[in-house]
Amino acid sequence: MPAMASKAISVCVAFFLISVLLSQNTHSKPTHDQHDPFKFIQHLEGCHKGQNVSGLQELKKYLTKFGYLNYDHSKHANDDEFDDILESAIKSYQKSYHLKVTGTLDTTTAKQMMMPRCGVPDVVNGTRKGSKKHNHKHKSIHGNVRSICAQAFQRWAQVTSFTFEEVPATSAADITIGFHRGNHGDGSPFDGPRGTYAHANPPTGGNFHYDADERWSSNPGPNEVDLESVAVHEIGHLLGLNHNPDLQDAIMYPYFDYGIIKRDLHRDDIDGIRALYGLQ
Repeated sequence: MPAMASKAISVCVAFFLISVLLSQNTHSKPTHDQHDPFKFIQHLEGCHKGQNVSGLQELKKYLTKFGYLNYDHSKHANDDEFDDILESAIKSYQKSYHLKVTGTLDTTTAKQMMMPRCGVPDVVNGTRKGSKKHNHKHKSIHGNVRSICAQAFQRWAQVTSFTFEEVPATSAADITIGFHRGNHGDGSPFDGPRGTYAHANPPTGGNFHYDADERWSSNPGPNEVDLESVAVHEIGHLLGLNHNPDLQDAIMYPYFDYGIIKRDLHRDDIDGIRALYGLQ
């Protein structure tokens, strides 16, 4: 297929909670390190079908949130019963991450689930989907965060025929980036430090939200999250890519731990975005 002609993609980064973000990096509270929304999984380790264990309801919510469980109208959707549906969901999760398929919450599965990650659901047996629209705009944010986001967009621009144009915050934008905490009106509330770091809509939703309660950094220590690494991942969602649980080195792998820097696109990320838009 011939290469697609170069298209301008303008993208706007909104100016939300930047002062909260910057002050948090220098005045973090001691409770920050103690908070872990996925910690409950550790206490469920070893659970299997047929048991009724306090906290399994939260595991069902976790698997529902990330695309592995759909109870519909089952009577066990909101209880602590380990039923056939939950076992099947755990097996699907284990298959996605190439774990031993046991259907039980074994040690390896629990450890994987407890890692911090992107808040966008995984797509089970799904395909990458994209928009045919190639002209986007993004709003600008201030200072260091602005330049970091620009670098992240540039990483995708270098492997496609796209260019990303920054426009003033007062202009119409196809993509808006901001920092939010807790319930911020999009139906996907953040959970504080650890847990989920960020989420973004596929085309043409255009929203990319960082969790303002995380410790963000451009040069992360062991208890900080790398701004650019997360931005590169979320921009992949904005452009239409889904998660890839097969390759831990890929940008679109959903889990991402504290202190890690992963900014370079993997061959799979590049092939995915080029295939999505018909680029050679």
